[in-house]
This record gives sequence, structure tokens and C-alpha cells, in this order.
Amino acid sequence: MNEMLLDAARKTVPTLLENAARTERELRPAPDSAAAVRDAGLFALTVPRAAGGHEADLRTLVDVLATLGSGCPSTAWVVGLSAVGKSVNRLMVPEAAQDAILADPDAVVCASAVMSQASTGVRVPGRLRVSGRWAMASGSELASWAVVGLPMPDGMAMVAMPLSDLSVEQTWKAAGLAGTSSHTLVAEDVFVPDGFASFPDAASAAQSIPPVLLFAGGLAALAPMIGATMGARELVAAAIAGGRAPYMTTYARVADSPLGRYWFTEAARRTDSAMRRAVRVADVLDALPPGGQLPIAERMDLRIELSTAARECREAMELLLDLHGASGFADGNPLQRFWRDVAVGTRHPFFTPYTLAEDHGRLAFDVLPTVSLML
Repeated sequence: MNEMLLDAARKTVPTLLENAARTERELRPAPDSAAAVRDAGLFALTVPRAAGGHEADLRTLVDVLATLGSGCPSTAWVVGLSAVGKSVNRLMVPEAAQDAILADPDAVVCASAVMSQASTGVRVPGRLRVSGRWAMASGSELASWAVVGLPMPDGMAMVAMPLSDLSVEQTWKAAGLAGTSSHTLVAEDVFVPDGFASFPDAASAAQSIPPVLLFAGGLAALAPMIGATMGARELVAAAIAGGRAPYMTTYARVADSPLGRYWFTEAARRTDSAMRRAVRVADVLDALPPGGQLPIAERMDLRIELSTAARECREAMELLLDLHGASGFADGNPLQRFWRDVAVGTRHPFFTPYTLAEDHGRLAFDVLPTVSLML
């Protein structure tokens, strides 16, 4: 199954690359890119087989998202977060909502981790009346469903709403990953049936997400960044092996320079290392039995692996830009888009290095509890 899905992902890359500039310009995956991913069945990666999906493991998720990211990191980001969202939603919303969401295995699902204090929910007979705003809902303009949280007088609510009941404000206009459609969802007096709302305790809701799904979110954010670095590597390899020469030197091309070749292999080494780290984390999690847990020290180790991989992607991009030169920053050069996407995507909260370093020190000296809720 992994090879079949990976081959399907490879076949979409030319379309994604061709439409990457449009995706960025229009702040959402281009229609041709979205269609290519849908036709390849990749929006159904984590959907159960019984519902018409592939029920892919995390190793497959990493491989597919990295491949897609080598063409368009923004589109890969949407695919990944929708895939993880479909898995998490099976824990967060009632069965009726799950059935509705999975009725179309290729549907895009968006979610927002930002619980707006301006959002409100009022219980009425058989329904919940919802109003509010939720930012950074990646995939919002492609999605059929949204799952969001909102505060309640007696706790919180998790609700699933069709996008047809919501409006989307294009608020995500960023230096990188601009095409992820990570915009703001707006609800105005939307009536949510009881079967589409759950009312968990806020603290237990966060703790109820098993490590496999918690880390799946980190992998879904990281893999497209590794793919972006791979895409940049391919562009630079072609440039330095061709007619590009180091300025004002006797070399006919960059590849003739021993240190130029070394610089490139250093970038390649960091990129490959980042992928190995992501694969290692995926393999550890895939090996867990259903409902299996990991000791906090092992969870810390996996967080370090992913954060280190994110840093390696940034380091590799800097080396590649050194080799390519300033023309890599021209608007028409895909290299600068890969660079900006990596710069933004590797700053996802899952990879925040200073809180990770603090928790690492706390564990080393048994100064508990840790400060991160993602451990």
C-alpha cells in the first residue's frame, strides 16, 4: 500500500509544482493541484478502509507528504493536516458527526487549535447555537467540514460544522505557506445538532489524545518541509551541474569546485538526516499497540528528533541558497518560495526549541511537571 500511495503522490508533483505560484498568489491550493491530489486518493490517507479510505500508517503519511512537498509545500500541508484532523476527530466529536465527515472519504477537513474567547455556544432544545471566529484553520477554502472548540459556561464544546454554514475570511497572508488557506472561520448563529457536538472537560480533552495522534500532527507539519528542502535540492543540483559558474572565478560551473560540491553534499546530508529522523519517529509510533503509551522520556526524545529535523531543513536551505546565489531570490524562481515555506513551517509550535530545551532540562533534573502540553 505504501508504494502504491507513494507512486500516486509522485505523479501529482509536476502538477503541484506547475501551480505552486498560483497557489501562493490565491492563498489556497490551486484547483488543478487539489484535483490532482483528490484524483490520486490522497485526501483519504487516514480514512478507515471501511469508509473507503487507505488507513495509512504514519510512515506512509511521512513519505507521501514529503513527496507532495517537493512540488508544493502549501498543498502538502493541507493534505497532512486534513489527514491528521480526520483521525483526531474520531476522538473529539460524536459518532453521528464522524459518519457525516467520512461519508466522502476524499473530503477535506479543517480545524483550528485557536479557541477564540469571543466564540459562544448556547444550548437550546436539541441543538447548540454557535457564533465565533477561529483563526489559522488550514485548508479552510477547500474543506467540507470544520471542527472547532469553544468555551461554555460549564466547560467547553467541540463541534463539527459543514463549511456551508460558515464564512471564511482570508486572514492568512504570510511570507511562507501562504497557499495553505489557513484563514479565519466565522460562524454567526449556526445551529449545531446534538449529535455534532461533544462537551469534554477542557483538561481531559487535551490529555485524551494519544501520543500517536499528537505526534502525527508534528509529522504532518514537518514532512512537507522536508519535501520542500528536497525540491530545493533538485533545483540547485540542476543549476550547479549546468552552466552556473561561481562569480569571478576560473571555474566553468559550481560543480567543478571541490568546496562547491562539499557545500551541496552538506545540504543533502542535512536533508536526508531530517527525513531519517521523521521516519524513525513514525516507525516508533507505528509499532505501538492500539492504545499504547510512551514514557515521557521517550516522548521527549521523539520531540527532540522532530525539532532537530526542522532545524536541519533550515540549515540545508541556507546552504543551497549560498550555492545558487542571489538569483534564487527572484520572484520567478521557485527556490525562494521553498525557502520561505521552510522558514515559516519549521516554526510550527510543535518544534518550538526553547520550550523543548526547558522541558529537556526539567526531565534531566526531575523538576516536574513539564511546561509543554504536547508532551
